[in-house]
Amino acid sequence: MVRMKSLVAVAAALAAPLALAAEKPTSAKICLNCHQPEAGSLRGFFDTVAMKSKSIQIRFDDAVEVVRFDPAALEVQDGAKVEKAEFLRQVKKAHEIKIAFAEKDGVKVATRVVLKQPIAVPAESLMQTDELRKLVALGPEKGEYTLVDSRPAPRFQEGTIPTARNLPYPAFDKLTDRLPADKAKLLVFFCGGPTCSMSPKSAEKAKALGYTNVRVYREGMPAWSAVSFAVLSPQSLDEAWFKKEQPIVLLDARAAADAEQGFIAGAVSLPAGDPAAAVAALALPPADKKPPIVVYDAGAGDAARAAAEALVAKGFTSVKVLEGGFEAWQKAAFPVQQGKLGEKIAWAPKPKPGEIAWDEFQALAKKIPADTVVMDVRNADECKAGMIKGAKNVSADEIEKRAGDLPKDKRIVVHCSTGVRAEMVYNVLKDKGFTKIAFLNANVEIARNGKLKLSK
Repeated sequence: MVRMKSLVAVAAALAAPLALAAEKPTSAKICLNCHQPEAGSLRGFFDTVAMKSKSIQIRFDDAVEVVRFDPAALEVQDGAKVEKAEFLRQVKKAHEIKIAFAEKDGVKVATRVVLKQPIAVPAESLMQTDELRKLVALGPEKGEYTLVDSRPAPRFQEGTIPTARNLPYPAFDKLTDRLPADKAKLLVFFCGGPTCSMSPKSAEKAKALGYTNVRVYREGMPAWSAVSFAVLSPQSLDEAWFKKEQPIVLLDARAAADAEQGFIAGAVSLPAGDPAAAVAALALPPADKKPPIVVYDAGAGDAARAAAEALVAKGFTSVKVLEGGFEAWQKAAFPVQQGKLGEKIAWAPKPKPGEIAWDEFQALAKKIPADTVVMDVRNADECKAGMIKGAKNVSADEIEKRAGDLPKDKRIVVHCSTGVRAEMVYNVLKDKGFTKIAFLNANVEIARNGKLKLSK
């Protein structure tokens, strides 16, 4: 009996870490650099709001949480102002937020949403975008500065401000050798934008080490990307984009004849010459979709930079130049292709987890298989205008109450009118143990006869 009890105790001890690992996060990892988890609150990034289902989706790295709210009771704190729930429509995606909630019958109900405010930095320590652009144009030697990206290495790899070196704030104390030896030299820190605390905190640490000329570019990477291009190394292009299978637009800015002797797989030709005319001639994805665009040339960088500037001028905000160009890519021994480059850009955003393709959804809507449930999560009054024949209506605001009526042995495909509520329902059901589930992320119109049409 004693042996049996000890075995049970060991099994429980081994299982405990697994149980903890399975728990949903209550805070994004980056928030833990400054804040400890608190009972009854969530810290992360604002994802979406659905006013019709009275739901907020907050993101923590690779996980999300859906929280309900009462529009009449919810308070949205934006600095000194307290706004109503409707104000959430104005909040930008990925803005850092804190949600205070009460839990009732296993459902989290938000009582207050606090929007993170710009980090306070003394005016004399702030650096503006135009000032930084002038320094970058001069370069570190002529400009006599050191520019430091305080973001974690994965963000740095995705693209950084030209001439920047990476000293992630979470590892600051271990990597001080990346700071300049001259403590009187201009030292500029930046990170993810006005609400990101990593660069201001890095600046304070640098001052404590005796650096006397420290500035903070608080507007950070978002503001820079709106007016100029970023840079990345061949290693970063491979690690952050290719190995992670992140879709990008890759443009080869060399003469076509040179490019055909060897190019990076997936590249589309952007002929050398007039960069503005070459960019204008390309059938690029819409700028508002924010496609990541990487431009490279032979190696000097002039052609790639000119093309990148032309792309930024057209409103693209995720433009990067490959440092060292094709020559650096070859030297790093990364694979090269030969022959004719692609002529058309084939780019689409990476599907979200659980997202179903439009064509597949259309086929389901025409003939729903016996092992599939197509679930319309719009409100009943919306469904009166038209529903897919054979679809089941369970409004998003009732999903917690009615989840027990849904079959776990069948595939459930969720849709609404925009994809927002459908994604939220997908995440709620996933948390409840549903594994055969997908959702349509699209703006859809449904006629009274049940026919579908994509809308803008």
